[in-house]
Amino acid sequence: MTNSEDKFRVMVDTIPALVWCTLPDGSNEFHNQRWHDYTGLPEGAETGWGWKVAYHPEDLERLLNEFQSIVASGAPGEMEARLRRFDGEYRWFLIRAVPFRDETGTIIYWYGSSTEIEDRKRAEEKLRQDERELRRITDAIPQMIFVHDSKGTPLYANQAVLDYTGLTVEDVTTSDFPARIFHPEDIEKVREDHLAALSRGVPFEIEKRARRKDGQYRWFLIRFNPFHDEKGRPVRWYGTGTDIEDRKRAEERTRNENVALREEIDRSSMFEEIVGASPALRQVLAQVAKVAPTDSTVLISGETGTGKELIARAVHKRSSRSARAFIRVNCAAISPSLITSELFGHEKGAFTGALQRRIGRFEAADGGTIFLDEIGDLSIEVQIALLRVLQEREFERVGSSQPLAVDVRVLVATNRDLKSAVDAGTFRQDLFYRLNVFPIHLPSLRERVDDIPLLVEYFIDRYARKAGKNFSSITNKTFQLFQAYDWPGNIRELQNVIERAVILCDGETFSVDGTWLKRESPPVSGPNVPLVSSLIEREIQMIEAALAECQGRISGANGAAKRLGIPRQTLDARIASLSIDKQRFKTR
Repeated sequence: MTNSEDKFRVMVDTIPALVWCTLPDGSNEFHNQRWHDYTGLPEGAETGWGWKVAYHPEDLERLLNEFQSIVASGAPGEMEARLRRFDGEYRWFLIRAVPFRDETGTIIYWYGSSTEIEDRKRAEEKLRQDERELRRITDAIPQMIFVHDSKGTPLYANQAVLDYTGLTVEDVTTSDFPARIFHPEDIEKVREDHLAALSRGVPFEIEKRARRKDGQYRWFLIRFNPFHDEKGRPVRWYGTGTDIEDRKRAEERTRNENVALREEIDRSSMFEEIVGASPALRQVLAQVAKVAPTDSTVLISGETGTGKELIARAVHKRSSRSARAFIRVNCAAISPSLITSELFGHEKGAFTGALQRRIGRFEAADGGTIFLDEIGDLSIEVQIALLRVLQEREFERVGSSQPLAVDVRVLVATNRDLKSAVDAGTFRQDLFYRLNVFPIHLPSLRERVDDIPLLVEYFIDRYARKAGKNFSSITNKTFQLFQAYDWPGNIRELQNVIERAVILCDGETFSVDGTWLKRESPPVSGPNVPLVSSLIEREIQMIEAALAECQGRISGANGAAKRLGIPRQTLDARIASLSIDKQRFKTR
């Protein structure tokens, strides 16, 4: 028996591995000679728990806890720890422990071996260092980088993704990460294409809106490239995200400008160019030349039909924004319930009938000019929103709380007396002052009598070419009629009269039926003049008396309109027509 044990001990000591045996509680039974040779510890030093001195102090507590767990489980196990070599150097070992049981199944020994894995650990550490270096490199790249598994589940995202989304590394590696940052509409739209591209295993790209940490969505171009295993199967997908918000805005702006251009082509314009050389018109054009190069807001006033839109276009064409869109909005032609949506756009589902997101006129005019005609017809609510655009250069679509920045020059026009509207409380005073930065007043055609011959020749030529006619002369009677008529509809009325005459005239001489240009007011001479004069004077006296009693107030329960029993708009129009200065009746 002694010979057998000696032979066994020689064999164990000769095995080129560190072999040991412990009692069931983990205390030492023996360590082979190889272990002593490696550690430099003499025989007997490992007795009991003495073997612990050979292990690195930083690893010892963990090693004991793991060994006790293995002992408690009664199942084979393995651990890793640094073992001190005889020269004092610590090297990593893989320690395996296997229980030995008697015939009753009771563990009577734990047999184990320790195998050096220093090279493997160094390789692993080198790999971790390489991974850390790679992460530092990808984190330094100012572009979104991410890695997905073969099914598209996120595994990694660089610092640019974390900075943009405001999420953590743990957040961006969850399966619901795409749903948390990409716009719901885009996820539904590209899901099938995305899955199809993943199944094909070839590079692909898609465009999506990604939510920034402040809640704003921006467009990104997402490119994916697969990494294949030795059998050609994609095991990783490497992706990059490039911000293309500016490009998408430019594309959308171009589409909007094209739409606006088509609308302008379809809609006949009152003028193709400004015609006239009268002093009154030259003064207006001089104002246009001065204000056009600036970004100042311009308030264009004048009677209906005087060409306010044409002046607005002239301001735009001579400005630095001439290459961008000129968007026209007639505020009086749009339903009050829809004007906010028309100007600022709406989100899908914002109201009944809002089946998809729609951008507004301000957004379409970004970088260009918006012309708001009949500005005096805006409701107080819309005036407040317009004031915000002018002050803060931002607005919100209907149904959204996300502000949108906009760079738009605002031109407005009206045939109303906005000062009177301010006094009457129907137009905000602060908005009026914002709009009235550079006022331009267009003279009526009555004030431009010298321009009538030029305008007549221009319109005759314009409509004659369309009708395929050629007029060689104009009757003197026609010119006299044109210059004697007061043109309450101004240039638009002149245009319409000439178009009708071109259609009806036969031959080469242009003429107009005198009945078309009958004056609305009675003739100046004759027995009726005193009566008319007295009626007008009586009307002036009544209005001035009412204004004096109401201290210049027009509307409201204590206003002059209420006292006279007529609508406020009618009273405003009569005050303007009769040149009554209502300001002198206001108390200071």
